[in-house]
Amino acid sequence: MAGASVLVVEDDPVIGAELSEALDVNGYAATLATDGQAAIERAQSAAPDLVLLDLGLPDLDGVVVCRKIRLAVPEAVIVVLTARTEELDVVVALDAGADDYLTKPFRLAELMARLRAHMRRQAVIPQERMLTVGALRLDLAARRAFLDGTELALRPKEFDLLAVLAGKAGEVVTREDLMDQVWDENWFGSTKTLDVHVFALRRKLEEPRVEGGAPRITTVRGRGYRFEQ
Repeated sequence: MAGASVLVVEDDPVIGAELSEALDVNGYAATLATDGQAAIERAQSAAPDLVLLDLGLPDLDGVVVCRKIRLAVPEAVIVVLTARTEELDVVVALDAGADDYLTKPFRLAELMARLRAHMRRQAVIPQERMLTVGALRLDLAARRAFLDGTELALRPKEFDLLAVLAGKAGEVVTREDLMDQVWDENWFGSTKTLDVHVFALRRKLEEPRVEGGAPRITTVRGRGYRFEQ
């Protein structure tokens, strides 16, 4: 999306300036925040389209900042930049509202490709219809999901992933098709983010008490995933 606004949250001023300059060159309007509190305040006042969030901030935990930015700007795409390699840290960040992550060090070309992919997906207008599979009901226009009457707190990519899987309930959806439809057909980089999102989505489907049992997302080894009621 040409001219999309990006909030860069990076405590190292040199790295922050380099990222901001690269974003400006690629047609984005970038602003920089060097600590968590400033990032929250700028997100609340400017409502950026994209947020690049370094988790290692000097004043606040990056996960806390991510959660507050998600509450302030529900439709923003949040990509966390982290030197943390433990999968649990990534899952916690995604649960806090992040849409994607990149592990430092990363290539600038990969970052830009990821951002373009996210913005293309954000530009897709959802179909104005309802999708019901057993106890699950998806309002595709409003982007809301209900399981046995209880609304699920889903992040944007979790909703998209659930919509694709539920739309083909009982069928195997390959990893390639899920990446094409939920992220982008020109996705650049690892598909690990798919596994992390499936893990988080499974937990949210299991939380509500569902009459007759909650739906499941089954892993079909070597192929992909299947939504089962």
